[in-house]
Amino acid sequence: MHVLILGGTTEARRLAELLHGTSGLRVTSSLAGRTAGPRLPPGAVRVGGFGGAEGLAGWLREHAVDVLVDATHPFAATISFHAARAATTAHVPLLALRRPGWAPVEGDVWYDAGSPAEAAELLPSLGRRVFLTTGRTGLAAFAALDDLWFLVRSVEAPDGPVPARTEVLLDRGPFTLEGERELLRRHRVDVVVTKDSGGAATAPKLTAAREAGLPVVVVRRPPVPEGVPVVAGPEEAAEWLGKRLRRLHQPTFPDAG
Repeated sequence: MHVLILGGTTEARRLAELLHGTSGLRVTSSLAGRTAGPRLPPGAVRVGGFGGAEGLAGWLREHAVDVLVDATHPFAATISFHAARAATTAHVPLLALRRPGWAPVEGDVWYDAGSPAEAAELLPSLGRRVFLTTGRTGLAAFAALDDLWFLVRSVEAPDGPVPARTEVLLDRGPFTLEGERELLRRHRVDVVVTKDSGGAATAPKLTAAREAGLPVVVVRRPPVPEGVPVVAGPEEAAEWLGKRLRRLHQPTFPDAG
């Protein structure tokens, strides 16, 4: 059984690790190639786009893929819709591996935003020193806020326009609670902006902000395709795939006649 994992996330890499070496299973992980020096999963890896939904459907057919797993980032909405269309076109089962979003707890001061642009509109009334953790793309939405100071943290240098008063911190999670506390203190941050990425790797900043009584602007996730089976973690995805593999290898017996 050939499984194609659309990856680039911690969960995708962990799923490839869980499946690696399983008898009767061949795994290919696909990375978008937007990050230099990514952490590669075990097994076969391809890098680069497919050319839209039709290109992906063609790849599924050409390489005899039996199951497609969408384990991309929660904000990679385009590829998720391409995956749904491609799976339908190529008649390949699709499973979505989506980490749960964050939920506020007592003491959190969260502000909801539907997009980076909405987040930018909220900031002037919330603080002057901003810890911006929405990634290296989409910073143009904040570029006109000349009166605010930004600490921008991303894995790679930002693309496109950035606010005039910006300090860039290149770093990769997971992050520790103690480290996030020190970062907020050292940079005198008074408001945090984040996407609702979910997961544990970058969650400590939310705890640190809550302890410091800081407001957090949370950008909502984009919509996802409907009607796609969803699991929350790599272990659940591995179990789901294992059941399909076992059914595939169950012996069949001719009817008695």
